Amino acid sequence: MTPRNLFALFLVTGASLICFNEARLQGGRYAKMFGTYAEVMDQIDRKYLEPTDDRRMFEAALNGIVSSLGDEYSAYIPPREAEALRSELEQTFGGVGVSVLKDEQTGRLTITSPLYNTPAYNAGIMPGDVILEINGEDTAQLSMEDATDRMRGPIGEMVRLKIERAGEPAPLELTLVRAEIAVESVVGDGHEADDQWSFFLEREDRIGYVRIRSFGEKTIDELQTALEWLNEHNARAVILDLRDNAGGLLHSATETCDMFLDSGVIVSTRGRGGVEVERFTATSGTIWDANRPVIILINEYSASAAEIFAACLQDHGTAIVVGEQSWGKGSVQEVLPLEGGRSVLKLTTASFWRPSGKNIHRRGPRDQNTSDWGVRPDEGNEIKLTEDEFKEMVRRRRERDVIRRSSPMAPPPAQDSDPQLRKALEVALAKLASA
Repeated sequence: MTPRNLFALFLVTGASLICFNEARLQGGRYAKMFGTYAEVMDQIDRKYLEPTDDRRMFEAALNGIVSSLGDEYSAYIPPREAEALRSELEQTFGGVGVSVLKDEQTGRLTITSPLYNTPAYNAGIMPGDVILEINGEDTAQLSMEDATDRMRGPIGEMVRLKIERAGEPAPLELTLVRAEIAVESVVGDGHEADDQWSFFLEREDRIGYVRIRSFGEKTIDELQTALEWLNEHNARAVILDLRDNAGGLLHSATETCDMFLDSGVIVSTRGRGGVEVERFTATSGTIWDANRPVIILINEYSASAAEIFAACLQDHGTAIVVGEQSWGKGSVQEVLPLEGGRSVLKLTTASFWRPSGKNIHRRGPRDQNTSDWGVRPDEGNEIKLTEDEFKEMVRRRRERDVIRRSSPMAPPPAQDSDPQLRKALEVALAKLASA
């Protein structure tokens, strides 16, 4: 047996002994299992035909344990993916601040937009710039994930980019210093002259438009800022777009709901056996005046925390829901650190129940006609998009998100090519007319 394999076996055996002692202290429930695990690892290490990867087998074992639960929302997340999950929930990472797409023909990264007030933005990077090299590496040879990893990293370190720009005779060489990049979860319909978000729907100067992409640590403050902007600009109604919002943090959903409610249940959670674990209720005082209409847009990819938000305001009669039936994820996951925080266990520990007392969780095959899962649009407000309409909506929305430093020309208003947004606008204007 090689020294490396012997050392790995000692590690596995040592870990198994630690687990064995811990299990013995808890009554020996897992003792025999850990012994068998160590025995299997030993046999593989000594006798398997090909060399083995200890870490890969370890992670496969954990994946197998979690997958045996039969719960699609519980998962073991290894170190590399765990860091991405933390960045997503915390809404920050070290980077240069660009949104990019990979050209399928050339393999190059094209910048769709610099993010406001980031190293890329301050260095003058523009939409349409093509990244040829990152720290001397040809981007055509890198996957999208690898290229993104090269630009992300420790704050304060330098990143060298070679940029190709239309109209320039030669590539530009830029050296950027990584900074903390805040990933916005709350955005508007487009940018104003100073490149800050405008939260009015274009051509509708009294109708607010706020898109909540996810529910992270900063969503509460970001939504409050957007609503205060609308208050200062005398908005008469607001459309809250939760389409493609896959969820996020439970407390973020409950605290944002509280901005629209003076009292009442927001959501409750139940644990094993249906026992209520926690009940979240609204506190007095709101940011948004209850007399001003609220329209919520959802689609089949609105899930989890997004469904908590939509269901809460729908049940209280605070908002009208427009769009499509949502995903149907009525369970709550805890993110439990493993290996000193390097990896995590995402584990379903509770179910959530809307104020009406319903659980929205979808079980079994999806059935749009008879199933009572998810959040459904209010009567008369269900608008389904065809695949082509959905792709066009995504394309136009991406265009409107661009900071257009090179051209003042903005794309057409989003509602012109978005039937769901157009319906939400109609509902908002009708509510204002009736008021």
